Amino acid sequence: MKETLYTIPLTDAFMAKDECPFCFIERSVEQDLLDFTLGSGSSYMESDVREATDKAGFCRTHFKKMYDYGNTLGNAWILKTHFEQINKELQSRTKMFSKGKSSLLGRIKKGEEDNSISAWVKEREESCYICSRFRDTYARYIDTFFFMYKKDGELTRMLKESKGFCLYHFGDLMKASDSALNDKQKDTFYPLIFELMEQNMARVGEDVSWLVEKFDYKNKDADWKNSRDAVQRGMQKLHGGYPADPVYKMNK
Repeated sequence: MKETLYTIPLTDAFMAKDECPFCFIERSVEQDLLDFTLGSGSSYMESDVREATDKAGFCRTHFKKMYDYGNTLGNAWILKTHFEQINKELQSRTKMFSKGKSSLLGRIKKGEEDNSISAWVKEREESCYICSRFRDTYARYIDTFFFMYKKDGELTRMLKESKGFCLYHFGDLMKASDSALNDKQKDTFYPLIFELMEQNMARVGEDVSWLVEKFDYKNKDADWKNSRDAVQRGMQKLHGGYPADPVYKMNK
């Protein structure tokens, strides 16, 4: 298959022999987005980028990752104009605010969800520049996965040689498969991916179990087998991500 913008990183993710190729992709894309947002290229000084970050803001998780990234001036510039945007919105919302009924019946009928300020804050908390850009890129990788699967047998070979996926990304693949594959393709895809997941979930579960056994004094001289990093791999297999990863910092 001719390699493209999205097939190359996906192939690299499978070649890494990770517990989940899409965790590998997720980490790479998120780090690229942190570099774009705060890196030495100074994207945060571009008016169109700042306009987008002012409007979208960032979630709590990515604010923490941006802080850990280490660019104090870049973060300050982003916060400066984002505060200006938020303060304008806050003033507008408070001027338009209409208090709800204080009676029990009024609270039951109206509810906290209908409070205009509360709804605005909730909307703000769910908006994130990095999350939004990641979702768009991630969706393209899911599409590329099924494009590659249908195109030739190379992805099937890589799948069979892989360690499967974490449950989180397995769920995403299953959801996307409903519309990405026809009935004939599903007849071969589902048995393949189900067997792959069952075998590798069992493998990691056995590694975790042996790690527990290794703490028994009777096994102090026994081989560790593949259990030394079983905790982080077990956490990844269940929910995705890399619990043991160091903080990603700006390359100065």
